[in-house]
Amino acid sequence: MRTATPQMARAINDRLALDLLLEHGTLTAPQLRALTGLSRPTVSDLIERLQTNGLIEVVGKSGDERRGPNARLYGIVAGRAHVAGADIRRDTVTVTVSDITGSPVGSASREIGPGNGALIASPTYPQHARAATPLAGVIADAVAEAAGSRSLHAVVLGVPGMVDPHSGELAVDNGVPGWQPHLLQTLRRRIDARIDLENDVNLAAVAEHRAGSAQGREDFVLLWLDDAVGAAVTLGGRLRRGASGGAGEITPLGFPEGSFCDLLDARAAAGLDQDTLAARIARMAFTAVAVLDPGLVVLGGETGRSGGEELAARVGEHLDTLSPVPTQVRAGTVEGNAILNGALFTALSIAQRDVFGDAPGDPPM
Repeated sequence: MRTATPQMARAINDRLALDLLLEHGTLTAPQLRALTGLSRPTVSDLIERLQTNGLIEVVGKSGDERRGPNARLYGIVAGRAHVAGADIRRDTVTVTVSDITGSPVGSASREIGPGNGALIASPTYPQHARAATPLAGVIADAVAEAAGSRSLHAVVLGVPGMVDPHSGELAVDNGVPGWQPHLLQTLRRRIDARIDLENDVNLAAVAEHRAGSAQGREDFVLLWLDDAVGAAVTLGGRLRRGASGGAGEITPLGFPEGSFCDLLDARAAAGLDQDTLAARIARMAFTAVAVLDPGLVVLGGETGRSGGEELAARVGEHLDTLSPVPTQVRAGTVEGNAILNGALFTALSIAQRDVFGDAPGDPPM
C-alpha cells in the first residue's frame, strides 16, 4: 500500500484551495478552513506557500471582519497566465483571450479569404484584386490582436473535421479555405504558446459539460445540429475521441432517403414541422444510444438551442419508442458560441494544470 508523502499532501491541499478560489472568487482564511476541513496551521502554511509562489494575493478585506489576518480576502493572481480559445469556421476566425481565472480580457475576429495565394476582389472595386493572406497568418494575427501585449500559455483551436489524436493535425480535409497539411506546425512557429487543435463539436460538448445542460453528468452524447451535423461522446467524465479521432462522426450514417447531414442540417431543418424534425433527430440519437447507453442526449447547435425544451421533449418521446433504455433529452444551454467557450475551457484546463498542478482525479488531457 502506498501512502501520500508530505509533498504530495501539500500539492493536493494547494490545488484544493486554488480550485475553491476559482469557484468563489475570494475567500478568507477562516472560509478556506471551513470549506477544506483543514486545520488552522495547514491553511496558514498553504496561504503563505501560494503567496510566495505568486499564485494568490490579498485583494481586500472581509465585510464581517475589518481587522487582523482573518479579515484578509485572498484571490487568484489573475494575470499569472493567459490563454486563448478560437473558433475557426469556413469564413471567419473568432478568438477570445482570458486570464487564468477565465475572465475575458481580449477578443478579435478575422475573415478568411478563398485560400492561400488566391485573389480576393474588392466588393467596391472588383477590378482591384489583392492576394489573400495565408490562413496561418490570419489565425496568428487574430490571436495576436486578441492577446495584445499579453503572452499566452495555451491556445486551443476549434476546427471542423477529424483531428488525429496522435499527431494533433487534421486527419481529413475540413473545407476551410487555405487549410494545408501541417498547418499546426506552421502556427507553432508563429505563436509562442502551446497550441492544440480540437474538433469543433467535441469542444461544444466540453462547454455543455462545464457550463451547460450536461453539468454533473459523467456520460452523455451531444448532437450538433447547425449548418453542419455531428456528435460528440463523453463517457466517465472524459471526452472520447476514438483511436483515430473519429468518435462521434455519425454524419455518414442516415436513412434510406439520405445522410443525417443532408436531412438534418440547418437548411433541411428549416423546412420541417417540429414533429417531423424531432422524429429525424430521434433516429439520429438512437444510433448513439443503442451502442453507448449514455443516459443523456444534448441537442446543440442553432437548431437544438432554438428548439429549446419543447423540441427536446418531442425528441425524447420519439426516442422512447425506439430505445429500450431510458434516455433524457435536453436542449443545449451554453450562452454564446459553444465552440469558442469549449476551446477556452480546454485552454484554461491546460494552463491551470501546468501552473497550479494536477487536481485530484484529473483525467489526462
